[in-house]
Amino acid sequence: MASKQRQDLNEKAKQGETVVPGGTGGKTLEAQEHLAEGRSKGGQTRKEQLETEGYQEMGRKGGLSTMEKSGGERAEEEGVEIDESKFATKNQNK
Repeated sequence: MASKQRQDLNEKAKQGETVVPGGTGGKTLEAQEHLAEGRSKGGQTRKEQLETEGYQEMGRKGGLSTMEKSGGERAEEEGVEIDESKFATKNQNK
């Protein structure tokens, strides 16, 4: 029975439907599962490396970016202070 469910989900994925949370863009059930796993692990790993403060600071900078300018350029123009020293990973601090 489980294999029938997987087949149904795989068919939906082939039609462009997201069947796994976080699996957006995957064209098969397996691809969506891998995408979802990678996104959750990758983001969590980066957050652990940078610790909460660094991760938040990086988000501030990224949130300022536009198609025309990088987050750093916009922050400089608008006088927003970004503390890039917080971007150092735990391993670099040792």
